[in-house]
Amino acid sequence: MTPFAALHHADPPLLLPNAWDHASALALAGLGFPAIGTTSLAVAAAAGLPDGESATREETLRLALVLGSQPFLLSVDAEGGFSEDPDEVGEFARRLAAVGAVGINLEDGLGPAGRHAAKIAAVKRAAPGLFVNARTDTYWLGQGEKEAGDSEKWRETLSRLDTYQQAGADGVFVPGLTDPARIAALVARLGTPLNLLFSPAGPTVPQLAGLGVRRVSLGSLLYRRALGAALEAMTGIRDGRAPEGRTPSYADVQALGTPDPSA
Repeated sequence: MTPFAALHHADPPLLLPNAWDHASALALAGLGFPAIGTTSLAVAAAAGLPDGESATREETLRLALVLGSQPFLLSVDAEGGFSEDPDEVGEFARRLAAVGAVGINLEDGLGPAGRHAAKIAAVKRAAPGLFVNARTDTYWLGQGEKEAGDSEKWRETLSRLDTYQQAGADGVFVPGLTDPARIAALVARLGTPLNLLFSPAGPTVPQLAGLGVRRVSLGSLLYRRALGAALEAMTGIRDGRAPEGRTPSYADVQALGTPDPSA
């Protein structure tokens, strides 16, 4: 078992902050988080490109090249693998592993489950040591959990996750699922660690841990909060108020881009 995989079987569960550039990743790692993920929305937004449309393949690989050699474990959000060709997805995963990434997050976008399973299998052939976190978007792109059709959505979720586990996924990810009863039922059924997306309106991290969740991701939340803080600071300054909250110094930020001479 790789060190990254082992974090999915330890207590407390893996809390995975998602960074979007070199500075954010090192700052988060400096808080003691052993693993850092990337967030596809932030990578896309920073480049002026759409998220979820396979437009940021090179930007994602470039960020992995920057972060893969840092002293933390790196998991890369690769959308749907930036291709519908499983072999091309496998080659992309091989390149991620070659620059130091230890995990990849692959989303199905509610496309054919068989095609997503083929991508997972291709990644495991091309980069056997890469932890594949297989995401299904049944609760992310569909209607709200409590609306009509939830039973059908639940059955579809179970079917897809079964297929992805059989294809070799090391973990599974169901963003948008927040109902404690559903979470507990899913944990009891799965043979691989369950990853959920933290929601400020959903269960807390300790509550998710109590339900058996093994990985909690932040997704784009930190990036969106950072943008929100910048906007609040700017409008406050315009209106004659001093910015509130923590502001890293120039030297603090400069240090994030300066190699450690003792390393």
